[in-house]
Amino acid sequence: MVSPSMSPESLGSEPPDLATVTARVADVEGWMSPGQAATLYDAARRCAPEGTIVEIGSFQGRSTIVLASAAAPDVTVIAIDPHAGNDRGPQEIDGYADAAADDHAVFLANLERAGVADRVRHIRKFSDAALVDVDAPIDVLYIDGAHRYAPARADIRDWGERVTDGGTMLIHDSFSSIGVTLAILRQLLVGSRFRYVGRSRSMTIYRADLTGGLGTRAGNAGRQLAQLPWFAKNVVLKVALTLGLGKVLGRLGRSVPDWPY
Repeated sequence: MVSPSMSPESLGSEPPDLATVTARVADVEGWMSPGQAATLYDAARRCAPEGTIVEIGSFQGRSTIVLASAAAPDVTVIAIDPHAGNDRGPQEIDGYADAAADDHAVFLANLERAGVADRVRHIRKFSDAALVDVDAPIDVLYIDGAHRYAPARADIRDWGERVTDGGTMLIHDSFSSIGVTLAILRQLLVGSRFRYVGRSRSMTIYRADLTGGLGTRAGNAGRQLAQLPWFAKNVVLKVALTLGLGKVLGRLGRSVPDWPY
């Protein structure tokens, strides 16, 4: 059961704790582990006063609710998702136009039930088209949009440029999706601005505070390259699941591994 609707007044000025927020999204469809929810929560909590959080790719609002619930009342939360039926989820790149309207309606209903509808400004556009709609520097940027190389790289490059110095950029499906991983390697591996902090499963954390010379940048690149064995493991698992590993394991009474995310 989804928790009853909560008014903005019931949320109070102090953001709810992580356990409360996690329970709030338990029945919202999406791809977000408990550790990733905690990562989003922490990023939103540390957002600067009167700052801006931008999310690219909201689906039905699972991550949106976490960000909006954790952010201070004076923080602006912007969710960008066209709800067009493209790049909808794992192996759902296109052809889901019939589900798009439902996704949008469920997204709005989930925000309302969680009591954060008035906290979120939703821009129903593709991320490249939405660039003109967001003027403020971004303090926290969460990228979970199209997972193909070109749009993923464009999101990291074009939206990443707007992250304020010292701000945070989170990228979902890093070292899991081939397109996203290639985009990271191209855009961030030897970059001079974003420092690789770590990851929660496939959600990487970058901070716009990289300083130092060539040695610092080499170390930053090395920490990212160290994730490639985990990436290779994820690719192999995805191929195996696509070829029917799950059905085989099911017939044998064995547990089926989750799709890596």
